[in-house]
Amino acid sequence: MSLRNVPLAVDHDQDKSTLFTPDIRAQIDASIAMYPPEWKQSAVMPALTIVQDANGGWLTQALMDDVAAYLDMPPLAVYEAATFYGMYDLEPHGRHKVCVCNSISCLLQGSEDIIEHVERRYGVKPGETTEDGRFTFKEVECLGACRHAPVVLADKAYHENLSPDALDKLIDDLE
Repeated sequence: MSLRNVPLAVDHDQDKSTLFTPDIRAQIDASIAMYPPEWKQSAVMPALTIVQDANGGWLTQALMDDVAAYLDMPPLAVYEAATFYGMYDLEPHGRHKVCVCNSISCLLQGSEDIIEHVERRYGVKPGETTEDGRFTFKEVECLGACRHAPVVLADKAYHENLSPDALDKLIDDLE
């Protein structure tokens, strides 16, 4: 996917570059400290996660630019990380995020059935949010839990060996 086709969610009314509070900077600095000083850009993923969480679960272009400036790296390198990894969102999403793994292990164990079930039952395709704003459905490349496939990440909690019925219960319990 080329960056020219990826919306960067530029919304200057939502520009929260003041989001870089002392607490946010301290959290990012703690991540930076895990790397040699000349490799501080290695903290880009933790920095994006910290900023995304503080911004209600999504990243604006202005926030990604702030991360780039803070880590002394080109903004394009930050955009590449934010658009490559499925855990980052460049648009607001529902109150909850339900991510279904589509890696080969999960596909062989039924994730395709789960994806089709969500599309039929809840009327959303990957990348869409339910009409009531309750959850955004995402299909992600790998959740790293192949042994217990199929796997779903609901908000920040892993759920393994899921069936469509088990997913329905999980979604019912989200509120």
